[in-house]
Amino acid sequence: MKKITVEQTALIMGCSSQFVRVGLQQGFLKIGTACKISPKRWTYNIRPSLLAEQECITIDELEKRIKQLERENAV
Repeated sequence: MKKITVEQTALIMGCSSQFVRVGLQQGFLKIGTACKISPKRWTYNIRPSLLAEQECITIDELEKRIKQLERENAV
């Protein structure tokens, strides 16, 4: 599975992108990592297996949801 963005994660979880960012930065959202690359910039790595587990879905279901999001945003 390719990279999952913070925005896609937020849509799948039903929360804001800011919640995902802060949750990863502060370590209370256990779906990946956040790395501070400069005083004001962060990079995020969201692991599909951890996100699927968090949402109580399979990796296949997660892939389907992401593909659906991509189709909706392609229009």
